[in-house]
Amino acid sequence: MSIEYFSFLLASLVIIVIPGPNVLVIVAASLSRGRRSGLQTVAGTSLAMLIQLVVAALGTGLLVNTVAAGLIWLKWAGVSYLLYLGITNLASRTDTAAQAVSPGLIFGRGFWISLTNPKTILFFAAFLPQFVTPEKGYIAQIAVLSLTFWVSAVLLDSSYALIAARLGQRFQNLTRGSLVKHCSGLVYLGAAALLAVSRRA
Repeated sequence: MSIEYFSFLLASLVIIVIPGPNVLVIVAASLSRGRRSGLQTVAGTSLAMLIQLVVAALGTGLLVNTVAAGLIWLKWAGVSYLLYLGITNLASRTDTAAQAVSPGLIFGRGFWISLTNPKTILFFAAFLPQFVTPEKGYIAQIAVLSLTFWVSAVLLDSSYALIAARLGQRFQNLTRGSLVKHCSGLVYLGAAALLAVSRRA
């Protein structure tokens, strides 16, 4: 393992472990609907992240940076959707876990919310090249770094989902779901606030 790769891995883990909008959405889904829904949300956010990594690796991150002002609507669409989810959870009088929601919808929520954060592509476009040694081949190194970041994110996000699901189940038993429903609503609102105040990388 080269020093550059080790440095990248360490930096990636530090970045991934800090909760962002994706993690908060995963936690909210896991708290309110359990492990399966949490992992379905992880699958959605992970696919969106993979697309963003590919876009950044292909160098189109520079293009996105050029037209980022025009993509601001994308971020606010994500913020609006998170606000909707948060308010819906807080206002609902029924147990969220008891409401039937298709796996595709849960997957789609994670995918859409992750994809509507243009800052992610800008971050990858700026972050990945810092650990590339030009004389060793750009494409191969970018591919390895992108895959490393993605796998690390999937594993850590899945851990968040499993832990939150376990906590949600315990609170569900103690409070008949009311506390869990309100907590998940607040987490969605927190994710909306975090996405709203995020700045361009």
